[in-house]
Formats: sequence, structure tokens, C-alpha cells
Amino acid sequence: MARRAIRVFWGRRPESVQAVSIRWRRTLEQVEFLLPEAVGGSWQQVHSSGPATTLTVEQLTQVLDNARTAENWSDRLGIGLRLTSGGGPEWELELSGLAGGEPEIVLQSMVLAVSAPAVAEVPETELLRMLAVVWEPDFGDVTDDNILDALEDESDYRVGDPVVGRVGFLSAARADALPAELGVTTSEVPGRGVLLQIGSADTVLRAYERLRDAGALEPLPRPLDRAVF
Repeated sequence: MARRAIRVFWGRRPESVQAVSIRWRRTLEQVEFLLPEAVGGSWQQVHSSGPATTLTVEQLTQVLDNARTAENWSDRLGIGLRLTSGGGPEWELELSGLAGGEPEIVLQSMVLAVSAPAVAEVPETELLRMLAVVWEPDFGDVTDDNILDALEDESDYRVGDPVVGRVGFLSAARADALPAELGVTTSEVPGRGVLLQIGSADTVLRAYERLRDAGALEPLPRPLDRAVF
């Protein structure tokens, strides 16, 4: 079984429960469309205590409202929700989001973790593109533990800093700082930014260092005062 994470991050963007619910609904619908073999017919909400419970897209608004009122930090940090699903043998999905808040330090995020048979084709680029369209993030990536370990060990990457993986996403202002002749394929996400097709771990390390040196991976200023760079 191979595991990868498709992740997007952004800064301060206060939104209503209804607005966050619309984004969640679009995400679940698109995941079901792009990875039908991985969704086991239902979604399970993971709770901080007690067993998971079944959730339908029609229940999203109420579930998010319950999550917001249950945690006194939600108005500040965002509404947290964690869902799982499992399809055929060796297929597992987990969606974990924190959105709608006004944090000063911690980024908002949506992370899709996909465990799949080693021989399976997972549409990583399209999943990242979808998250970029739905959540309007500042940056994002397709990554795994090996890539993150290599970045931390060899490139002084720190958790929480903007980063790219074997596929990367940069918001429009970050894309303006792309260095010439980066050596990767880019494609536009209209109104959002660009996708970068980067490749192997060694290529990711070189691309990360060049993007960082060019200013395309500058952290958002703290305290956070905006959603994107």
C-alpha cells in the first residue's frame, strides 16, 4: 500500500458555516468523482472521543455548526472536521480540514490522505487542482513521508513553511516570483495560481531551494492578516 497526502494551506479567511459547508460539499463530490474506487459509499466523521459516525453531504452544514459551537476556539482558529472513507482492499481516504477562522499563527488547511494499492493510478495532479479551485489556498503540494523527511534533513525546511512536493501549487502572487528556467512543467489554475509538475524527491529538493531563494516560498507574515501571499 502506498500513502500520499494532497495538501493546501492558506492564512486568515473568516467565513460563515454556510460558506465553509459549500466548500466541503464540493470537495466531497469531487473526491467521489475523481476516486470512485476509494470511497466506500459513505463518509465517517472522526470524533475526538467515541466512535466514528456516518455523515452525508446533506448533513454538512449542521455538522460544521455543531463543530463550531463545540469548540470555543473555532471562531478564532477555524472549524475543524475530519472524515474517512474506505473502498476496496487497500484503499483508504482521510480528509482533514480547518477553515473559516481568523488565526494569527496557525494556517488554515485541507489535507487529503490517500492510501492505495501500490500499482493503482491516483490522479494526484487533478486532486490538487481541485483543492486549489475549491479552497483558494496560498500554496499546496502532493507529498509523502520520504519527501518531507528529505526536505527537513537536506534543505532546512520547517513544518508550516510554504513548500512544494512532487506536484506543487502556488497562488498567483507566489507564481509571479517563479525563477526563469526552473526546469519543471507549469499549468495555470485560472483565477487561483499555477500547478508545478516537479517529480522525484531529488527534483523536489532542487526546485524547493530555487523557489525559496527566488522568494516564491516566503512565509505569510505573522500575525496573519490575509489568506494568500
